[in-house]
Amino acid sequence: MERYAVIVAGGSGKRMGSDIPKQFIEIKGRPVLMHTIEVFKRFDKNIRIVLALPQAQIEYWKDLCEKLRFNTPHKVVAGGQTRYHSVKNGLSVIEGEGVIGVHDGVRPFVSQETLSNTYLTAEKSGNAVPVIEAFESVRQKTDDGNKAVDRNTIKLVQTPQVFRSEQMFKAYEIPYREEFTDDASVVEYAGFRINLVEGNRENIKITTPFDLKLAEVLLT
Repeated sequence: MERYAVIVAGGSGKRMGSDIPKQFIEIKGRPVLMHTIEVFKRFDKNIRIVLALPQAQIEYWKDLCEKLRFNTPHKVVAGGQTRYHSVKNGLSVIEGEGVIGVHDGVRPFVSQETLSNTYLTAEKSGNAVPVIEAFESVRQKTDDGNKAVDRNTIKLVQTPQVFRSEQMFKAYEIPYREEFTDDASVVEYAGFRINLVEGNRENIKITTPFDLKLAEVLLT
């Protein structure tokens, strides 16, 4: 079954306090985004990678690839107004049947085991979303304050979220809604049951200066 990865990188760097979009910040001499792409190629050398970038960043990315001699094959598409629209643009260049993973461009530490868990489960059962346990106490806001929530009923969601292509294409025919915070929410709204698989705690999303320091340690 053909495997695809749609990597979404639309960050601006505001929370990072940087003028450089977070996906282009270097760790150990290479942009975060290059590390992320290479993780997928190590998992499956034949995987087809689609990168969704803001239109204004595409030439900058091409210049980076040339400068750093980054030649891992991938197709670049312009991102959209929201994550939903960026993913939809990525899907527009995918033809044929297979499994499609959608991944955050600033998650370079997804493990090979997590990639295997998600893609193999999706191939067998239709979809797979990696999660980890909520390891701290959780409280929920209420109209009159807040209340404790049993953290054993809570899962923290990661990417890649992987789906059979027929589920993705059907789900992304639905017009955008504000509650579509990730791909699982879109596919679930389309009527499909979501399968959860074990992720890896190191699979952090690099969005703050602290995350960047942690990423440097993880790479070392």
